[in-house]
Amino acid sequence: MALLKKINQILLLLLVLTLCAILYNKVHQVSSALKNETVDLESPEEMEEDIPVVICAAAGRMGATIAAISSIYSNTEANVLFYVVGLKTTIPHIRKWIESSKLKEIKFKVVEFNPMVLKGKIRQDASRPELLQPLNFVRFYLPLLIQKHEKVIYLDDDIIVQGDIQELYDTKLAPGHAAAFSDDCDLPSTHEMIRSVGMQNTYMGFLDYRKQAIRDLGISPSTCSFNPGVIVANMTEWKHQRITKQLEKWMQRNVEENLYSSTLGGGVATSPMLIVFHGKYSTINPMWHIRHLGWSPDTRYSEHFLQEAKLLHWNGRYKPWDYPSVHTDIWENWFIPDPSGKFKLTRPDS
Repeated sequence: MALLKKINQILLLLLVLTLCAILYNKVHQVSSALKNETVDLESPEEMEEDIPVVICAAAGRMGATIAAISSIYSNTEANVLFYVVGLKTTIPHIRKWIESSKLKEIKFKVVEFNPMVLKGKIRQDASRPELLQPLNFVRFYLPLLIQKHEKVIYLDDDIIVQGDIQELYDTKLAPGHAAAFSDDCDLPSTHEMIRSVGMQNTYMGFLDYRKQAIRDLGISPSTCSFNPGVIVANMTEWKHQRITKQLEKWMQRNVEENLYSSTLGGGVATSPMLIVFHGKYSTINPMWHIRHLGWSPDTRYSEHFLQEAKLLHWNGRYKPWDYPSVHTDIWENWFIPDPSGKFKLTRPDS
């Protein structure tokens, strides 16, 4: 009997020890799991938000896209996700260019734009046919191309970024505003440039006020215009206000009534945006859109002013990859030669 009691005590002790071992292992595993989870939660790569930047890659000017991306990537520590939009025929070229250069480290997605969405919406205009290229209208369709982001930056390809793109992304949009632009009257330093080359910076320069449909808008022709080459957009508001549908409506009306043309202010994509966003947009810091560098082959900004600028835009006919043009040295700092040799800079000695 005593022997049986002793055996039971030994078995009980072994059972207690086994339970203790199991409990120790469980606690240790939970502790390790919590530790790993904490590391994951605190990982900067997981916590930081991607900054989506949309930029087009058009045939004949892909070098512009490369220079723009290069300048953005080199001047920020932020996580930038580039959406490179092209036509089916141009996508292989731009993809190879990126992957075969130092830009292979960037985070990017290539998006194909179907020009059939523009069928019947563009009035043919022989004065500046380059403005009728399908990719010029990509900015109208941002929510259809970029779907998982609340806030998006759109940039024309003929730009160079000298500041940290995070600063532009942090632009505050007022409640109810689907986008932020830079006003054409917002920076006194550019006024002399505008006067010297005869540019327009009011609605009169973009819309035909002889047409009843334009007069019925009730917008003063002296209202300051804005440039949609740099956009910070709120995708939720854009979709809620059906901005794309509104823009398409005015495109179709222009086809029928010739309400605006490229012979006016210089952009068949700008005019419908001026109508749709009138009085309903936020503003971008003026130094984040120093433009008109492509309006004259002779008129230049001061070097000091250009150094202060966060973003430079060669809007106009005179592009920095062509000749003649101004401030090409700044642009070439960010240009990466085409490994295929298809895209070449035009220079006086070339």
